[in-house]
Amino acid sequence: MQSTMMNMPLNITSVMNFADKVYPNVEVVSITADNPRHRYTYKDAFARVRKLANALAKLGAKQGDVIGTLAWNDYRHLELYYAISCSGMVCHTVNPRLFDEQIDYIINHAEDQWVFIDVAFVGTLERLQDKLSGVKGYVILTDEAHMPETSLNNVHCYETLLAGESDQFDWPELDENSASAICYTSGTTGNPKGVVYSHRSTILHCYASSLPDAFGLSRNDITMPIVPMFHVNGWGLVYSAPMSGVKLVMPGPKMGDGETLCELINSEKITCSAGVPTVWLALLQYLEKSGKTIDTLNRVTVGGSACPLSIFDAFRDNYNVIVQHAWGMTEMSPLGTYNRVNDDAHEKMSKEEFDTHRLRQGRPICGVDLRIVDADGKELPWDGESSGAVQVRGPFITERYHKLDTGGAEDGWFETGDVAFMDQDSLMQITDRTKDVIKSGGEWISSIELENCAVDHPKIAEAAVIGVSHPKWTERPLLVAVVKEGEDISKEEMLDWFDGKVAKWWIPADCVFVDDLPHTATGKLSKKDLRDDYQNFQWSDV
Repeated sequence: MQSTMMNMPLNITSVMNFADKVYPNVEVVSITADNPRHRYTYKDAFARVRKLANALAKLGAKQGDVIGTLAWNDYRHLELYYAISCSGMVCHTVNPRLFDEQIDYIINHAEDQWVFIDVAFVGTLERLQDKLSGVKGYVILTDEAHMPETSLNNVHCYETLLAGESDQFDWPELDENSASAICYTSGTTGNPKGVVYSHRSTILHCYASSLPDAFGLSRNDITMPIVPMFHVNGWGLVYSAPMSGVKLVMPGPKMGDGETLCELINSEKITCSAGVPTVWLALLQYLEKSGKTIDTLNRVTVGGSACPLSIFDAFRDNYNVIVQHAWGMTEMSPLGTYNRVNDDAHEKMSKEEFDTHRLRQGRPICGVDLRIVDADGKELPWDGESSGAVQVRGPFITERYHKLDTGGAEDGWFETGDVAFMDQDSLMQITDRTKDVIKSGGEWISSIELENCAVDHPKIAEAAVIGVSHPKWTERPLLVAVVKEGEDISKEEMLDWFDGKVAKWWIPADCVFVDDLPHTATGKLSKKDLRDDYQNFQWSDV
């Protein structure tokens, strides 16, 4: 027997058309370099998206072409997301924080035909344009009054490009399996690798990530995605917010500024937000100094790296905001697990149990099949003890990398590179990255657990733990920490902090205080750089 259901393709155009029709008056608010507070509606946005689609066609862009962007989170970037993908082209969000060599590599590897760039990144493309022989031209995301002088060839002003175009456009019928976007991994080892998303995978991820036990978005929400739109499609919020009728507030180049984030939360009455731990540290530090509150905000999602308990406690105890852990990766669109903790659960648990519960990365969302395997590939039980490599599969998880025959999924499962265990409540606890786990005296030590413990010290702002070669123990953990402004702490006091909190042999063998820690282009701690910096570290006991 065959289904009697209509066979409608799952494509991004359907999200756009739905939001345009059902939620036309919901606002999109942005900070841009040329406008401190731009405000319009979804109806306005999608009228401009149709103008942009006409402009792209006039530039000679056609279905299947890859169109690059180097841009912040704002309304123009939102327009690019929809105009490019819904025209049957591929939206390539380039991370402007990458090294020049990486940006050069991925623009050429993806074969970008045109590149749309924020004013702040014009200099980057000027340095690289001689190497970008496949790029036909550039569009600067501003108006004529703010157009910079530039040596870029065949350059256009975004607003001028749109000004003369019709706001009517006949969207093509697209195969749901056709490419909609491409995003490259941050390339901490080797060249960045491209992950190509389809319209179908994007929509399925959109549905799954919006469920009540994930982002839980509704038309009563106002969200501010601080996670960059150039990083894994902004965790999909650029699609799920319009689909759910959610007002979007986009901080543009101010996404790391605590004062701006606080002002936006209060003036736009934001209810939920998403970002990496460093963003929340910046906001909390500003709130503490200023004495201001964030009364409308009720929940924030944290991902990208493990979040220390001190951030959970500061938000909950001081501002009545629930912090929810999420985990995923570029290869997963990106959401894989989500820990939507019911804050009432703490009434039924001891504080220690509740803290353990909320620090976990969460349950798999629908569409993500997840397993933990040992070194021989044998699946391990979800018993809260058996730790192994995390493997995933599903309809919005990559099977392979763009233009690469190696890597990607093996035997139908994608190797994430994370080490974790699953507890009896189906909550995942990441214990380390495969490449970051420390082996000392034949036993494994979790760098993440040590980092979280270190940051819980009231005088520590940020910390990283790496394994450094040791003549007796093979490796020993070295703590590298940033002290909070105005605080002072000795090495002995820092190391004594771990006593009773972790196993004795886990306690770092030494500690180094630094002004700041290296981060990757996506805000994660760069353990690779730290290992390079301290590869010849001299242990005091040697």
